[in-house]
Order: sequence, then C-alpha cells, then structure tokens
Amino acid sequence: MTQRLRSRPQFQAVMAGAPVAKTPHFALHCVALDVPVEGKPLFPVADAWLGVLLPKRWARRAVTRNAIRRQIYEVARHRSAPLPQAAWVVRLRSEFSRKQFVSATSDALKLAVRLELEQLLSRARLPKAAVSGEVRDVV
Repeated sequence: MTQRLRSRPQFQAVMAGAPVAKTPHFALHCVALDVPVEGKPLFPVADAWLGVLLPKRWARRAVTRNAIRRQIYEVARHRSAPLPQAAWVVRLRSEFSRKQFVSATSDALKLAVRLELEQLLSRARLPKAAVSGEVRDVV
C-alpha cells in the first residue's frame, strides 16, 4: 500500500533534489525515507510515499487537475512492481494541449496521461543519495 504525502515539509524534502525521471509532461522526484525534521521522522511509516504536484500554470481547470491526479494514484496503485520504499512526487511540468484534448475529462486525455505515467514510473530509480543513506538538510 502506498502512503500519501500530506504536509508541506514532506513535499519540500522530496522536491529539494533534481528529478530522477522525466517524460514530456511529467517529472518524478525522489528522496530516502530517513529525512528527519526537528528530530522527528518526516516519513514515520517504512513504505512507498507518493505525492502529486499539479500547478495551475499547466492545468488551468480544476476538473483537469483532479482527473490527472486520479490517474496518477491509480497507475501507481495498479503497477505490477510496486514503487520502492522512498518518498516520490509526480510533478506536471508542461500542459496537455487543450486543442488536442478539448474535454478536461475525455477518455483520450486519461489514456494519454496513463501511458505517459506508466512510462515515467517504469523509469523510477532510487537516486544514489537514497541508496547510500545520505541525509540532506531540509529547511
């Protein structure tokens, strides 16, 4: 089962590093689970943690952002190989063409998002810092 990122410090810790994988519309960020903040563990459960970052800049309509968010969580949940134990953030980094995908919740948009997410998550690799156990300071 995948845990969801909820707090701002969790997102900041994951987003502090460079992306570990990219596709034309998405970027994937990762950090090891042993990142402490003020002496407390930031990720209390040893599991895969997943967060979604969808800026209004790239998806203006809330219905589009919600549809993409649902697709991200569904693809992550139904993967044949679960995500490694780490904290992951999927970030939308460019807009899906509104000329090509007129409806915000069209099946064509959902399919395009799913295919690209499967490609992104198949490239998911733990960064060297996460494997070696290196801890970064988070402000």
